[in-house]
Amino acid sequence: MQLTGRTRVAGAPVNYGIYRTTDAPVGPDDLLAALARDGYTGVDSGPVGYLGTGETLARRLAANGIDLAGGWVDLRFADPDGFAADLAQLDAALDVFTAAPAGDARFAPRPTLACPGNPGRMARPGTPTDLASALPAAAWPDFAARVQQAADRCRDRGLEPVFHYHLGTDVETEAEADRLLELTDIAICLDTGHLALAGGDPVAAVHRWAGRIGQVHLKDADLATHARVRAAGGGLMDMVAAGGFCALGRGDVDLAGVLAGLDEIGYTGWLVVEQDAPEDGRDLDRIRADQHANRRWLEEALG
Repeated sequence: MQLTGRTRVAGAPVNYGIYRTTDAPVGPDDLLAALARDGYTGVDSGPVGYLGTGETLARRLAANGIDLAGGWVDLRFADPDGFAADLAQLDAALDVFTAAPAGDARFAPRPTLACPGNPGRMARPGTPTDLASALPAAAWPDFAARVQQAADRCRDRGLEPVFHYHLGTDVETEAEADRLLELTDIAICLDTGHLALAGGDPVAAVHRWAGRIGQVHLKDADLATHARVRAAGGGLMDMVAAGGFCALGRGDVDLAGVLAGLDEIGYTGWLVVEQDAPEDGRDLDRIRADQHANRRWLEEALG
């Protein structure tokens, strides 16, 4: 599989349930050391600042032989005033990302733009889709214009962004991701697990979005767990806590098909292995074992 020579593999703090810069269950040095031992060569930033900033970040990454794959930045694209206020947050994130330049431009950090949580959708994530909480059709042009503005702001700093559709947000479904791609020139972050739980087909999406995939979050998902949590009235974090995102190869996503498709379209860039963990009630021993197993699974799948 030629994909092996065109991609690098990253891990992520979200796999350890790290969503804030404070009170993390694992320190940044320990997390990076574990990634290096397991054979990962990159890391998603997690909450911006968790891994450090400026020279501290650069030294910490270099000491572990790890590059920065990018990081999540959510902006209130549906709220003009909120979006304007959030641009300072984007600039601060870009300061962090540009402090960790890549030796190979193909693997430069990707600012991962996304929406904050939509309360209605956070309470009822994925299929069946909560259309009552969907972005109104009339709001899409202005919404997309703000996404384009943020993308251009990233490019002004020498970084190419991606947009991450996500359960519980205004851009959750395959159709909503398609609409955003129609209205902007931003690339997509193909998150296989979120797409599957929102009713999409990750393998088909690889081919339909060929040429527009700027990063891949390789994630498995358990459809039965998702359905059970939804039926019981649980929200997104309840689903995460129940194990809705499982170790690679143990769920319902055709990850082998995704990898084959990425190979066929000539995808080049990061494969970020993600397995969202709960913020509370984590089992760190299991998390460490899963992240080791995820890397081994991917190594075998890539041949």
